[in-house]
Amino acid sequence: MAKTIYYTATSIDGFIADSDGSLDWLFGVEGGHPDDPAAEEGPLEEFDRFMEGVGAVCMGATTYEWILDYEKLLDRPEKWPYPQPTWVFTHRDLPAVPGADLRFASGDVAAVHAEMAEAAGEKNRWILGGGDLVGQFHDAGHLDEIHMSLAPVYLGGGAPLLPRRILSDRLDLVEARAAGGFAVLKYRVKPA
Repeated sequence: MAKTIYYTATSIDGFIADSDGSLDWLFGVEGGHPDDPAAEEGPLEEFDRFMEGVGAVCMGATTYEWILDYEKLLDRPEKWPYPQPTWVFTHRDLPAVPGADLRFASGDVAAVHAEMAEAAGEKNRWILGGGDLVGQFHDAGHLDEIHMSLAPVYLGGGAPLLPRRILSDRLDLVEARAAGGFAVLKYRVKPA
């Protein structure tokens, strides 16, 4: 059965980006960058397996803008990493990557979730980030699993992993294991 999954990397202290909105801290971790030979055994190999089962992607504007800038996608649109239909939640006009299947959205996540489910068919729906957008999917009852790769880093501040109060009675640990220098944790989110 297809699921809506929050799949992300995080620092041990629960931040998905540093206080400058950067992910550079992640790429400095052994196995955290595609050019690192240790990536074959770490979270990037895990990510490739995960992406095989994804039929639709959703992200917030800040995440989208970071990807645009990091990959210089307006100059090199062929580097757009997601062949799946991708929704971007935003309240402002953003440039579209030429050739990418992008859909800009705002408002209630429930309507977008329905569109994502239809587009993904029997494949999973991936909420890429940020944490507040994921929280909105959770609040609407549309978050089935949380997959985290914990990097051996403490940031001390930044963009929080998931700024919601979700207690242990709502989460079932499905998997915990090492992947390179990362700890991979997977939780099933129980319905309210």
